[in-house]
Amino acid sequence: MSDIIMSKSDKKWMELALEIAERGAGYVSPNPMVGCVIVSADGQKIGQGYHERYGQPHAERNAVDSVNNPELLKGATVYVTLEPCAHHGNTPPCCELLADLPISRVVIAMEDPTPKVAGKGIQYLRDHDITVDVGLMKEEAQQLNEFFLHYQTHNRPFVTLKIAQTLDGYIAAPDGDSEWISGPESRAFVHKWRSQYDAVMVGRNTALLDNPRLTVRHVEGRQPKRIVIDGPLDLPRDLNLFTDQYEEKTIVLTHNKEKFENEADPMLNMLQSDYFRGQTLLVDEKGGHTDLDEAMRELAHLPVTSILVEAGQNLASALLRQRLVDKVECFIAPKMLGGGTKSVMGVGINRMSEIMEFRDVQWRQVGNDLLFTGYL
Repeated sequence: MSDIIMSKSDKKWMELALEIAERGAGYVSPNPMVGCVIVSADGQKIGQGYHERYGQPHAERNAVDSVNNPELLKGATVYVTLEPCAHHGNTPPCCELLADLPISRVVIAMEDPTPKVAGKGIQYLRDHDITVDVGLMKEEAQQLNEFFLHYQTHNRPFVTLKIAQTLDGYIAAPDGDSEWISGPESRAFVHKWRSQYDAVMVGRNTALLDNPRLTVRHVEGRQPKRIVIDGPLDLPRDLNLFTDQYEEKTIVLTHNKEKFENEADPMLNMLQSDYFRGQTLLVDEKGGHTDLDEAMRELAHLPVTSILVEAGQNLASALLRQRLVDKVECFIAPKMLGGGTKSVMGVGINRMSEIMEFRDVQWRQVGNDLLFTGYL
């Protein structure tokens, strides 16, 4: 951050920029969510915009285009939640756009870690005699784009494990029934999350027993990709994931090379009545199961930058055991089963010194349920 002390009005305008940036959640991936607010020299908001869709104009362009009177740009301050881009992609560099305006100052929440940017946009503005202040509400900006930042840093998707369990830790009754442990308010939360993540993931047992759709229904939003781990590649093709209107959004991960190669034959597939129009990815086998670490790397190439895992015990435990979970969202319902299927089992911990600890923990009530949020 520069030595200039940020004012209360600076914070107010950056808060607005962060608020409108979130409107792009689910629609701009693999790009980050970005918001921009333009304030005139006399302190009046004259424009705002956000990155609305991947491949479409960035927040800065939308904000500039929203200014009714270009004369008001003289001496104006631009507030943007992420460093303006400095390279040609689907759109021209935003740093050049801003540098060509008669503005006097740009306030940036955080630097863009992308190698093509990484300070170049900031330097370009300063080289064109524009005052640039960096770091206002940096932590909030990082939280907003945690998927993007994780993907850029680790080259694998950000993985959130969603659990809905009873007070005594069960996710299903002894007969396998799990509808419904959590309440309607909690389920609405999950549907909102689905619209914000690139993909929703389940294991083959969940797909087989529950026949889920994994779609966004209780709220408005973008439909995510659906990922199912099917090592043997033998799930029935009449499941919802393979037959509904979003069939092409389904991705199957398998380690069965022989069956995969047969299904990859387009002529053979076209002759089959249950021809699958989604995507099947082949990864290695590890310990008799699909190699989840390799699966994450393959998904990153698509690119899938974020995954909401709505798994049963086996997949949830495997992901935790392999340290592939970044965040846990756990709904705890005020109910008890006394038996059935536990949320997780056998995650490779044998002593207290190995215990998994969470940071940045939050607890909040959602309907009658309690929602735990924590990062591993």
